[in-house]
Amino acid sequence: MTDFAALQAAVLKGNRNDVKDIVQQAIDNQEDINAILDRGMIPAMREIGERFSRNEAYVPELLIAARAMQAGLTLLEPLIAASGRKTLGKVAVGTVKGDLHDIGKNLVAIMLKGAGYDVLDLGVNCDIGKFEEAVAQGASILACSSLLTTTMPYMKEVVEHFKGRKVKIIIGGAPVTQDYADEIGADGYGEDANGAVKIVDKLFQEA
Repeated sequence: MTDFAALQAAVLKGNRNDVKDIVQQAIDNQEDINAILDRGMIPAMREIGERFSRNEAYVPELLIAARAMQAGLTLLEPLIAASGRKTLGKVAVGTVKGDLHDIGKNLVAIMLKGAGYDVLDLGVNCDIGKFEEAVAQGASILACSSLLTTTMPYMKEVVEHFKGRKVKIIIGGAPVTQDYADEIGADGYGEDANGAVKIVDKLFQEA
């Protein structure tokens, strides 16, 4: 039987080899893959996110935890697909048109995936067409990132484009604020990657 505390600790510490060994042993023993995720890996990623929000963990620690989690997910993904496990929802993440920064966007994508969401990473310099493609693929929440004040107005264009449709828009990035989100009519604002996960949780619960 999987030691879920050990699996969580391995993810938190970024010990990829330990994560792979624990997950592989669980697979070999034909254990429940949902339990591996729901009792081991997902709680660990949510915990590192909470530490990040409290300034008790920093970007490098978040990244190594995410890489450790991904090592386990790589082993589990074929089994997850075969089992028909339902994700919590599908979210698209992209840096808006004119902006080529991706670190913040990548962290949000990692944290959402670690929290159990199906994530479409649209990359950088995303125009409305890219976000439309994501909606066509089933994304019901679009997470828009911006690091430049000059690209923030494009977030407003995205919000206005999808107004009146069953698509929620959340925004974030260094210069972005809750006030700006309110001003342009966005459905949510995440001050950091963990904040983005909490907003997505809330929006899916309200749906």
